[in-house]
Amino acid sequence: MSHYMPVMLDLRGQKVIVIGGGTVAERRVLALLDAEAAVVVVSPSLSGALSILAEAGRLNWLNRSYAPGDLRGAFLVYAASSDDAVNEQVAAEARSLGLPVNVASRAEAGNFITPGVLRRGRLTVAVSTSGAGPSAAARITEQLSEVLGEEYEPYLDFLHQLRTEIKRREPSAEVRGRLLRRLSRLDVLNEMRQGTFIEWTPQDVEAWIAGNRGD
Repeated sequence: MSHYMPVMLDLRGQKVIVIGGGTVAERRVLALLDAEAAVVVVSPSLSGALSILAEAGRLNWLNRSYAPGDLRGAFLVYAASSDDAVNEQVAAEARSLGLPVNVASRAEAGNFITPGVLRRGRLTVAVSTSGAGPSAAARITEQLSEVLGEEYEPYLDFLHQLRTEIKRREPSAEVRGRLLRRLSRLDVLNEMRQGTFIEWTPQDVEAWIAGNRGD
């Protein structure tokens, strides 16, 4: 069994090449566009959703079959053609160029896999079964969605707001550390779950920081 290293990549503006234009490629492209990647799709045809995105200028479509040399300049590569032989050729070229490649038809032919993803605002949870099957990853992700509810999005926004203010206001590393530890002990998450949380004003934030500076 392969042991994969979980990594969160910043793909903003990075060139990502997707070989294939069907439903599998479509799922990859939609996730890449959410990550603000510069997506290039190489395929003689596109799914309906990909056609709309191409017409809207959301992606660059090369209306032809894959050819050697298509991967030059890429940051990531997805081999998502319906033709297994083409996917193997794409994987071979990517490996020769030292590029990370995901192969939809045979995960072991590539060197990274795409996990199931659960998002709650700032929270991103990735679920991988190391090739055991996307349906299993989807079920586990769904189970996690019941544990990690929608309240995590405003909760993490709240933590980020206070952490930012603490770091902006406090020059002392010792005081900042004390405030951040006390911040982690606030029962805000449960209040949000129960619907009893009252939004903090800037004055509330200032008063909390002032009242928690000491030992």
